[in-house]
Amino acid sequence: MKNRRDFLKTAAVATAGAGATTLSAPYVQAATNKTIKWRLQTYAGPALAEHVIKPSIDAFNKVANGEMEIELYFADQLVPTGELFRAMQRGTIDAVQSDDDSIAAPVDISVFGGYFPFATRYSLDVPVLFEQYGLKEIWEEAYGEVDGVTWLSAGAWDPCHFNTVDPINKLDDLKGKRIFTFPTAGKFLSRFGVVPVTLPWEDIEVAVQTGELDGIAWSGITEDYTVGWADVTNYFLTNNISGAWCGSYFANSERWDELPEHLKTLFRLCMDSSHYYRQHWYWGGEAKLRVNGTKLKLTSIDDAEWKTVEDEAEKFWEEIADRTPRTKKVVEIFKQYAADMKKAGKPYRYS
Repeated sequence: MKNRRDFLKTAAVATAGAGATTLSAPYVQAATNKTIKWRLQTYAGPALAEHVIKPSIDAFNKVANGEMEIELYFADQLVPTGELFRAMQRGTIDAVQSDDDSIAAPVDISVFGGYFPFATRYSLDVPVLFEQYGLKEIWEEAYGEVDGVTWLSAGAWDPCHFNTVDPINKLDDLKGKRIFTFPTAGKFLSRFGVVPVTLPWEDIEVAVQTGELDGIAWSGITEDYTVGWADVTNYFLTNNISGAWCGSYFANSERWDELPEHLKTLFRLCMDSSHYYRQHWYWGGEAKLRVNGTKLKLTSIDDAEWKTVEDEAEKFWEEIADRTPRTKKVVEIFKQYAADMKKAGKPYRYS
């Protein structure tokens, strides 16, 4: 697999030899009978990608039967995560799996990607919000206003917990802690004294070991064990600020539009298989590792004190709602959904 240096060198040669439009030109027209090739970069590093995307891409390549091949690249391998959207617009890469927030998508609803505080309690909330409460249509509308990128599908990942070097037993323990997290989650957590830190994904483990980071608020316990963060931190806080990460698949619009319908359908089926796999992998893993994991000691902040964080999230929601009519519409959907789930009662909501 190519590294970033090889990729950039190849891109430079192609641009020099064929003009500035070479990278954004269609790879292959169907009439040539040659394999269509895509480069897709995920937000995830290699160990995590083995679960969150690689099985579905392997399946796609197998079933495409030589008509199309997707080359999978990991976090920051070709392009820094924060530059993925622009790279996809230019056609430097063809598709992305990430959240809107991390890739700096230039749409007003990007703030809701990743971990929007307390928007969800469980992973099933995400697909229900998109398929039954109207978020799908809002995302399609927002990205329809941006040239060059097509939003394809959203799904749920794991909840957002803290794993730290020192224990967190009360809110004051968060003050001054340097934490790797997502952009919007970091802005919210800074209200409680957290110092959000942005680093390349592959540098996180070493940053904890050297003391540059005090912890991570980027995942649940399943990822902590899978990617090695449980080896460099000691404690896991059972309170979370979101029940599920909201991530999406995107594609360069020209690449997507040139695909024949059967390959579009195949890609959508593989996205769905990825969404399904993550539902049970995370749900089971979060419970199993809390019970049987030996690397992280569990801590909790009292419910009454944690209510302070939930109350602050309501204020945060209102601030985001005031940005645009569309962000207001999304926040109103979150409110309605939360109210419906509360009225439905157990097992939809226990409190």
